[in-house]
Order: sequence, then C-alpha cells, then structure tokens
Amino acid sequence: MVAYPLAAGGRALVSASPVPLPLRLAPTIPLAVLALVTRRERRPIPLSLLALACVLILEIGINLNGIGQVPGQRLVLPGLLLPVASSVIWIGRWDFIAAMLLCALGPLPMLLMGSVNGIPVFQYAVYMTIAISVAAVLRAFITRTLFEQFRLEKQLREQAHTDGLTGLLQRNRFLELARFALEDIYLRRIPGAVLYLDADHFKQLNDAFGHAAGDEVLIKLADGLRSQMRDSDLAGRVGGEEFVMLLPGATLQHAYARAEQLRETMRSVHRPDRQLTISIGIAQCNRAGESIESLISRADKAMRQAKDNGRNQVVIDHFAAKQHG
Repeated sequence: MVAYPLAAGGRALVSASPVPLPLRLAPTIPLAVLALVTRRERRPIPLSLLALACVLILEIGINLNGIGQVPGQRLVLPGLLLPVASSVIWIGRWDFIAAMLLCALGPLPMLLMGSVNGIPVFQYAVYMTIAISVAAVLRAFITRTLFEQFRLEKQLREQAHTDGLTGLLQRNRFLELARFALEDIYLRRIPGAVLYLDADHFKQLNDAFGHAAGDEVLIKLADGLRSQMRDSDLAGRVGGEEFVMLLPGATLQHAYARAEQLRETMRSVHRPDRQLTISIGIAQCNRAGESIESLISRADKAMRQAKDNGRNQVVIDHFAAKQHG
C-alpha cells in the first residue's frame, strides 16, 4: 500500500503519461481497505482471496502507470517482480496458480495497447516465464520449510503432552482435555463414565524381572487401551501402572461392558510370571458440574475395592450403583 503511491509518483517524475496522476493513484484506496480488512482476518481461505484481490489491484495500477511508456525504454516492468515478491505467501496450490495467472496476464493490456517500438510481448513472455519459475522454486522451498517446521513443532507438542513409554496422554494433558470433554457432556446432557485401571501385582513383576519387563507389559497394556478406543474417548497414564479413560456418551451398562472386554483382552498378555490381569473402577458422570478430579477419585476408590475383592475384576462406584439401582 505504501510502495504503490511511491512508485506511481516516481513514474510521474520520470516521464509523462496520458493517464492523469489522480487516476493512477486511485488503486491506493482499495489497497488501504484490503490492508485494514486483512489485519482483522484469521481464516486461511479469506486471507488468500484478499491477497489475490491485492495482486489484481496492483496489476490494474501497473497498467494505468504503464500506458504511454516512452518508445525504446527498457525498464523492467514492475509486473515481473510480483510473482517473485508474492511467492512466499501462496501456501495452497490453487491460490499460487491463480496468483501466477494474474501476474502473467495482468500487464498484457498495457503491452498490447503500447506502441510497436515498446517492449515486445514475446520478450515479456520470456521474462515472465523466468519470474514465475523463480517464484515456483521459492514457493516450494518456503512451503517445505514451513511444513517441516510445523512437523517438528507438532512432534515437540506431542512429546510434551504424551507419555514417552506408552504414547498415551500425560496426566496434566489428560486432565486438560477431559475438562473440555466434561463440559460438553454436561452441556449436551449425554451419559459418560470414567474408568480407572491398575495392573495387578505389578510391583512383584518389577522386583522379580526388572523394569524392562514391567515397561514391556505397560506398553502392551496401552496398546490394548488404544485398540478399543473410539475417536471421542480419552486415555492417559496417571501413575506408574495406573491408567484412566474418559468415555463420553457411554452409559453405565456400556462402560461396564467396555471394562469387562478390556479386562478379558488384557488376559491374553503374558507376563514372565503369569497372565496379565487388571482391576478396573468405574465412576459415572451423573453429578452435574462434577470435576474430572472428583470423577477420577471415585473411580480410583472403586478400583481399590476391586483390589480388596481379589483383583482381576470390575467394580462400579457405589454412588453410581445406587443411582442405577
């Protein structure tokens, strides 16, 4: 927006033009409007459309300032700079192609209306081909760099939010996401449940066979959890051998069936000393506004009751059982 009136004013100082200067400066107004709108826009597609509109206005301005160019003058057309200058902002393929077409076809009216001794259209086509080729190379480089940076940032975020051994959510990240999921459960008034799982006799496994054997069992337990998760479910590792799951939309009967299925699935995992068994506690999301910490606490108590009852079983929180009864 700032560069265009400076360029138009400089063109007026260098040579005369049959187009009045106020008309040549007119594109500054829509450019200013676009600049203001763009500052408030955050969505990718509208931003691309605004940028394309900016290129279109600049091409109109280039035509207005190029009409009446002095015969024999061999100045590089400003239109040849637009493909290279704008190449770094076209992330999508469609907007890059549209922008390059605008840049290539934009100055043609000025060239076709010019004198025979002006810059030949063929010469312009060669220069524009070179400019677009350079723009394509720059765009490919920038796009690759940005996507690589995005991939690394995503990887770092995942490492910060997930447990390094099991790949499940860490406790703090699970609690953060579960709070949002609970708000949705209460708002939509849908059922939900929390499962709290603990591997039985896990300390004996670590003491007898080492932490490497324990880690292998935890990995298989986490794989079993993932294999039965729906897209809406959340699962996290909240302790050494303790895991928690939030099941949005699950009734008490559904949650109990899921827990039993999970318990039976884990029996197929062989520890060095025995089959893997787990104890599971269930807390139903049946108290409006109850926090995820409270739900986990209730599910944890139910899991400990399962331990006291002999392990390898599923126990429902007493409050949920009373409500269900």
